[in-house]
This record gives sequence, structure tokens and C-alpha cells, in this order.
Amino acid sequence: MNKKIAAFFDIDGTIARETLIVRHFKKLLDYGIIEQSVWYDKIRPFQDAYSKRYNDYDYYFLALADAYRESITGFNSVFNQFISQQVVEEIGEIVYKYTRSRINFHKNEDHYIFFISGSPNFLVREMALKYEVTEYKGSEYKIDENNNYNGEIEPMWQSRKKKMEVLKFAEKYNVDLSKSYSYGDTSGDVSMLKLTGNSIAINPTKELVNIIKEDEELKKKAQIIVERKDVIYSLDSSVNILDI
Repeated sequence: MNKKIAAFFDIDGTIARETLIVRHFKKLLDYGIIEQSVWYDKIRPFQDAYSKRYNDYDYYFLALADAYRESITGFNSVFNQFISQQVVEEIGEIVYKYTRSRINFHKNEDHYIFFISGSPNFLVREMALKYEVTEYKGSEYKIDENNNYNGEIEPMWQSRKKKMEVLKFAEKYNVDLSKSYSYGDTSGDVSMLKLTGNSIAINPTKELVNIIKEDEELKKKAQIIVERKDVIYSLDSSVNILDI
């Protein structure tokens, strides 16, 4: 049986211009499910530091993820499905032109398409349904016997966890990883980029660029794509980074 080609996509910062968990958090604020003070006291300082480029994205994301987990503990997952659908309806098309075109390319080529993201599984599911992909995996927020979130998480933002999911999908769907594609933007996507023969870093963080430059395997095969305004730049791993 011939092996198939697949494409593995991260979502936040790779496909979507806005982080799914951020929009969902704000939607919960709008509904009064989360107190406004949580945003201003626990998240806003990290967001401001990142937006002004005083801190890296990872500091912001980890602070957000921790406050988010605490805030939705006890919230009903059935009602949350409705809110999750709203979030994807609002921002599901606010994506990078490059990655949207690549999703269409892989569909036209009859490749399998997988979304593997650190965002909550219930949001990743809605994005997967919207783009009609083969399968998906996000961070799993556990529920209790009453369908309320219990505060436990199986995160999917670490590189090692994404590696495990890529290998599971590859085995399940008989995928030839040497001919397949992966797309990511942070260090959490390194394992995906290393596993596939075709590796594309989309608007990568400085950390990811440095990893690519220092890793001989990635240095040879990784392509760096930067999309700004209405221009898409294709760079190789020799790109210079200004350390300011």
C-alpha cells in the first residue's frame, strides 16, 4: 500500500492572525463569565509587555494559559461549545494569506491535513470543521461528571507532545513523513518541522529562527516565510537577525 503525503499545521500565529484562546477569553469576559479584573490584573501586563516587545511571546502565552485554566474551571462545556463556535465564526477567516493558500494547495493535491495546536481542543475542533481537515488535536481541558471543566489540562503546546501526535497520525493514516509538510511559528513546533521532509516556519519567533540556524538538519531544509502587509517574503536559514 502506497504511503500518503500529509500537511501538519499549527494554528495560532501560523494560520490564524489572532490567538484563538485570546479571543475566547475576551468573549468570556463579554458574557460576564470571567471577571474583568482577571484580564487587567493577570493578563494585561504580560500582553502590554509583549505588544511593546519588552518580553517574548512565550511569557505572555503562559501567563494567559494559566489564568485561562483557572477562570474556566467550573464552567459548563456544553454552553462553551456555543461560545467556541462564535469565536471561530468571528476570526476563522482572519488568517494569513500564505497558509490559507497552502491549505488549498494540499486539498487540491489530495493530501491529508492535520491541525495540531496548543489552543483548547474545543476551539481547534471548530477550526478543523471550518477548514474541513482530516483530523485535529489541541490541548485537552478535562471535564467532570457534570460536564464542567475541572481544572486539569493535557497541554499540546510543548514540542514533545506535538511530536507524539504527528507520529500517531502518521501511523494511523500511513503517512510518508519524508515527503510530508509541516508549518509552525514557535519553538513548540520544532518537532513537527524536524519530522517532515518539507518544513516551513511562518512568521517565526526569534527563538525558532535561532533553533533553525543552529540545527544542521533544519538549516538545510527549512523555509522561512514572513507575511507583512500585502507582501510575502521567502527566506532561507541564512537570514540575519538584528539583536536589538
